[in-house]
Amino acid sequence: MTENYPLQSESPIVHVRLHPIAMPLVERLVTSFGSEARQDSLRAAVLVELELASGITGWGECVASWAPRYSYETVETALHILRDFFVPAVLGQHDLSKLHAFRGHPMARMALEAAFWSAVAAERGVPLGDLLSEGAARKERVSVGVSIGIQPSIDATLAIIEKRLQEGYRRIKLKIKPHWDVELLRAVRSAYPDVLLMADANSAYTLDDTPTLKQLDNLNLLMIEQPLGYLDLYQHSKLQAQLQTPICLDESIHTADDVRLMLRIGAGKIVNLKPGRVGGLIESLRIHALCHSEGVPLWIGGMLETGIGRATNLALASLAGVTLPSDISATNRYYDPDLTEETFTLNAEDSTISVPKGVGLGVTVNRERLAAAEVAYYKAVAAVE
Repeated sequence: MTENYPLQSESPIVHVRLHPIAMPLVERLVTSFGSEARQDSLRAAVLVELELASGITGWGECVASWAPRYSYETVETALHILRDFFVPAVLGQHDLSKLHAFRGHPMARMALEAAFWSAVAAERGVPLGDLLSEGAARKERVSVGVSIGIQPSIDATLAIIEKRLQEGYRRIKLKIKPHWDVELLRAVRSAYPDVLLMADANSAYTLDDTPTLKQLDNLNLLMIEQPLGYLDLYQHSKLQAQLQTPICLDESIHTADDVRLMLRIGAGKIVNLKPGRVGGLIESLRIHALCHSEGVPLWIGGMLETGIGRATNLALASLAGVTLPSDISATNRYYDPDLTEETFTLNAEDSTISVPKGVGLGVTVNRERLAAAEVAYYKAVAAVE
């Protein structure tokens, strides 16, 4: 993809509805910067429902959270930007080119873009993955792993790892932070010498922690994800030069140009692609194409998506350049029930999830559950006002 927003619909966009939701998580995910849920483990999001004049509808999911931790965006800022700027700009249009007028807000942008792409895919009678791949071969089943948050103890962590391995997950990602790292990972590696294991720091370290991070080199980790600052590339290049373990960049990668710079200065060797972080499917495709051509290992990261965002991520993960297990676990890891009629289950024999084959997004939204999730959102907001 060399142009911004090249996709065109046959009929214009006539309605865009915003659905702020709050969904109870099956279990809370704790990272180095805290939990991703509010009261009673509620995860927030904004769902975008986009309708073409033909009556065809597409869905997208904004993965902004309650608070500006992972990203500066929140659910409230996303609602403001979508309602007051992005949506008015695209109504009556056959494409999203009017979004050129605005800067930033990648998660809000991704939600609108995903809704449009899924609508156009349905309009053309093809799955979203076929639209993304432009006819190139892609996978029917995507290799996935599981992310395990910070637990009260090492024994508790080992118990959860055993549970996930018994379920069929073959790649384990552990959240780490200072003083919850070397001892933990050594214990896990001792208990599971052959498991595909990685660590995710979510920017919890500095270069002063290099001696600690170097101790992880003898644990045969697949990668250390985003150890340093969330906007940093330069200091990661200093760290990677001292580590044998590959660094994977997450928060530091926002565009394909960031990936080029990462490779040029040696800031990392692997990319975690989150479409919400990079501002949509177009930039995701640019990053995918670059990594594929340069032989850079790539995987799709997760943001606790509902079935709507999960279906989008699976379509992306089906592309040929996604070469490592993605963070797209089964539905029952997150929601019970989900907002979509369809659920995603783990194929335990090979740690994969099947990509939706239906036209468009390939999932159906349960309107009753959606309405309940919207009520839950406004109750949660009222409770803290």
